[in-house]
Amino acid sequence: MSTSSSGSVHAAGSGFAPARLGASRPARPAQLDPALVNQIAGGVDPEQLSDLAHSTAASLLDRVHHTEDPEVVRRVLTLVDMEGVDLVAELWSHAEPDSLPGILWRLYMLRTWMTRDRESISRLWRMGEPVATAASAIAGVDQAPTEDDIARTADSILSGAFTGDFAVALERASAFCDVIVAGIAAEAKRRNAYLEHRTDGHAQRAAIARMLHHAASLRQSAEDFRHGAILWRRGKLE
Repeated sequence: MSTSSSGSVHAAGSGFAPARLGASRPARPAQLDPALVNQIAGGVDPEQLSDLAHSTAASLLDRVHHTEDPEVVRRVLTLVDMEGVDLVAELWSHAEPDSLPGILWRLYMLRTWMTRDRESISRLWRMGEPVATAASAIAGVDQAPTEDDIARTADSILSGAFTGDFAVALERASAFCDVIVAGIAAEAKRRNAYLEHRTDGHAQRAAIARMLHHAASLRQSAEDFRHGAILWRRGKLE
């Protein structure tokens, strides 16, 4: 995640953000207007970029809501995979978390992170949600999810944002982040207990500090998703 004053998914460079995908993406994006890409490559002023962010986010969401073509849904779902994070980041990563492009950016980063780190995330879920609770039901995750369950949930949350109730998708994303935060806290507590009487654990303590920093970022992301759901229901997420 890139830097942001909100400290959310948008800002967690070491946690949520996918690895840079390089220049292997197709020259012509499947979902974005080539003229728009040329504008970005040539540089635009911040106000123009903000306008582009809002218009492309709204257009993409509207297009998928009004299509019955599963291929369109698949292409939008894998937008970051196909086009590379750099292009999408150029459009949306600087948008505020209480805006449509800002929330869509966070949803895409959540999916990318869940897909990439599904093994560790499934373990953290089991630590954060040892028994089924309301969060399990909201997020749509089993009590003991496998790696494949995490990947399916990632796709389900993002596709639900485009094809279902957008606010519900944001609430699912928020609940998911909450459980992972609890899992990180449990893991940090376990590691701290192990290191309590040791004097040679500097690297481990640094790792714990990074974990807790990541948890704080995810906690803010959960708040951003919850607030986005409220704004969407009020017709104020633009």
